[in-house]
Amino acid sequence: MPAPAAKAARTTKAAKATKATKASPVAAARPAPARAKSAAPPPAPVEKAKKAAPVEKAKKPATVRTSSAPVKLNKRSSDTIARILATTEEIILQSGAERISILDVCSDSGISRGTFYRYFSSQDDLLDAFSRHKRDQFHARLIEATAASQDPDERFQAVLGFIDDYLERSRARRLLLVAPEYATRWFQRIFHDSVHRFQDVLAPVFDAWEERRGIVLDRELIGELIVRFILSDVLVPSGADRRNLMRRMERFVVMLLSGRVARR
Repeated sequence: MPAPAAKAARTTKAAKATKATKASPVAAARPAPARAKSAAPPPAPVEKAKKAAPVEKAKKPATVRTSSAPVKLNKRSSDTIARILATTEEIILQSGAERISILDVCSDSGISRGTFYRYFSSQDDLLDAFSRHKRDQFHARLIEATAASQDPDERFQAVLGFIDDYLERSRARRLLLVAPEYATRWFQRIFHDSVHRFQDVLAPVFDAWEERRGIVLDRELIGELIVRFILSDVLVPSGADRRNLMRRMERFVVMLLSGRVARR
């Protein structure tokens, strides 16, 4: 009976195939990705947007600090500060730094105590600001006096002219007389900064001199000599002979340029 035998064989083969499919790990694993896709993960861009938002909120406008407390600077504020510092200088030159009072500064400046404390926290803060103001004023005038002189020799003459004019018009000598301790501290405070400022202003001059003479100058030493000359004249005025001293100072530099310096 061949027909029933063939049918039985096909039935047995189909049963074996079904059993093998159920037992196969590969076939069993195939539906897993479909189930994984059905569980949608949380979208990543949402998390990034939440983290980026606070960055914009954290930004704050910049403030400028002119004394112990932040102050918004504008023309009115600058004018008020300038008036206070000018009044401070007049009071110091008349009575000395030790006798200066906030009430006198406010009265002579025409401002209230509240306005004063907006810019300065105390008497010491005021004196410290005044010292910085006089230092910056000196350096600004030095740059202004030499800015137009591009030729090295003209620039050097401009520096000498600035020094002579400063010693002629400066009130530093009066400050030294009425407030010696304050003046001495101020000179010490600005000394090294002034040395470097003169070096910067005279840099083109030094470059030209070194190229002409084939030497290397001690620039810091020359700057220090200039500052010490100014301070010595404030302490011991040379009077009418000061202009001769300026020429002697110029001859001293020429002597340095003659080659009587240590070669490096």
